[in-house]
Amino acid sequence: MIRSGFARFSGVWLALALFFATATALLQGPAFAQTGKASDAAPPSDASMEASADDAGAEAGASAEVPDATAPLSYASAAAYAAGMSPMPGNADVPKKWLPPGSDVDDRGPSKAIFPPQKLTIRFNHKFHVGDQKLACKTCHPNALTSQSSSDRLTPKGTTCDSCHGTDHANPNKVEPGDEENGKCNFCHVGYREGDGNRVARFDIPRPNMVFDHKKHADRNIGCQQCHGEVQELELATRDQLPRMRGCFNCHQHPDSASRGEAKSACETCHLKGGSAIGGRIKTVYPSGVMQPPRWMHNAEHTPDFIQRHRQVAADDSQFCGNCHKEDFCVACHDGRVRPRSVHPNDYLNMHPIEARLATQRCTSCHREQSFCLTCHMRLGVSMSGPPGVRDSGRFHPPKAVWSDAPRQLGHHAYEAMRNLNTCVSCHIERDCVVCHGGQGIGAGFNPHSGNFIGGCGTQLRRNPRPCYVCHEPGASVFQRCR
Repeated sequence: MIRSGFARFSGVWLALALFFATATALLQGPAFAQTGKASDAAPPSDASMEASADDAGAEAGASAEVPDATAPLSYASAAAYAAGMSPMPGNADVPKKWLPPGSDVDDRGPSKAIFPPQKLTIRFNHKFHVGDQKLACKTCHPNALTSQSSSDRLTPKGTTCDSCHGTDHANPNKVEPGDEENGKCNFCHVGYREGDGNRVARFDIPRPNMVFDHKKHADRNIGCQQCHGEVQELELATRDQLPRMRGCFNCHQHPDSASRGEAKSACETCHLKGGSAIGGRIKTVYPSGVMQPPRWMHNAEHTPDFIQRHRQVAADDSQFCGNCHKEDFCVACHDGRVRPRSVHPNDYLNMHPIEARLATQRCTSCHREQSFCLTCHMRLGVSMSGPPGVRDSGRFHPPKAVWSDAPRQLGHHAYEAMRNLNTCVSCHIERDCVVCHGGQGIGAGFNPHSGNFIGGCGTQLRRNPRPCYVCHEPGASVFQRCR
């Protein structure tokens, strides 16, 4: 009983001691924070210092991962390393209004054939330099005002950056970094690590495959934005800010007047010629791609359906096609040497009898009746001399009641032969006709001569005597009346 009372007394005393200790700590905490005297409080233990450091690091890491988008970033701060890696923060899409003129809704970027892919290994923020630092385009790109060739290098040199970043690029083999953070190599060169020395990732912008004179445009007060868009609103400038041909036509397709000057719309004004190998025509094939006209230009985009559309484009302006193609390119198909399979639709096998009857001349412009057509028809049994047993399943002619029985009606073979005999002879020879029409009683004995045939037989004999010789001997007396 004494022990249990003592235990209760000890518990109460311990609780009171903890209460007073906590109250004292709460009262001394603000006083210590206000006075800042370390002597007013007991020194913290090692464990408490480690916990405070961990908490501070966690808070700092959280603020670094989620920076305040509304607060202006100092270009020398650690958060600036996230800027300049893409055109827009967070690699967002560039608004259409900031792209170069001519970038419509269906824009797919500049042509790879004209502007080969680039390798950008520099982190750069145009918006900071132009907007915050008030630098003009010519400050970093001074050669753009005097360049007269598209092969000129117009990107800033290392020495251009030295005046602001405190670096020294006078000797490329021994570059001296700056003292400040924005003068360190890894501040601009992506992938650079301490100890790499002067070795940085290669920065490569291939020369464009076109003719261009920056000086002529600058002398006419054509601003950078008219060709490159609103670069001052972006961070990293990429290929998407290179000119679009549709935007070039804003000036180059003006009517022929003094206001247009020398801004001709002819292809050779901007595009390279291929030399004598292709007759001085525009070069279209490059290692980076094949240059083809867009859809908006004369409806001439070379899509899979262009083989059906090209006749209208060529008829409207054959000289436009002649910028890239010589006549032998067209003749290769039009004289039958090349037979592109895409001329006919996929179900053309079922449809071709109709077109073959309506316009045989179009078929024979590419196909030979006695070889191409006859070979297929004999193989499938849709000819008079095809394999037996399959002729009915591959009927080529209408039923017998229409094709050969009397009386003659629409679709009768006599009318079809008179309308287009070439269609008949693509499968048949004259002897096939003699089986029924033999004038000497062969077969059914149908006389191929009409009642007034003797009046025009001389013309027929002189034009083509071979059908006559099927039934008559060359020296037969019957020819005397025709001769």
